Amino acid sequence: MDSPFENPSLRYGLGLSSAAILVVVAFTFLEGTIRWIVLGLAVLEVVVTPRILKMAAEQADE
Repeated sequence: MDSPFENPSLRYGLGLSSAAILVVVAFTFLEGTIRWIVLGLAVLEVVVTPRILKMAAEQADE
């Protein structure tokens, strides 16, 4: 059975949606240095999440 994480648009969509939530929280509730830290986490979320989900899909195929 194919893993849903094999679809690149799903992988990137999950990363972008969680990053968007972090950005909204950062600008709505936070200020100062902690805002920049959360925005940095949002950038990491966009970059790292699709790679992790791709590795999970590859392991599910084995």
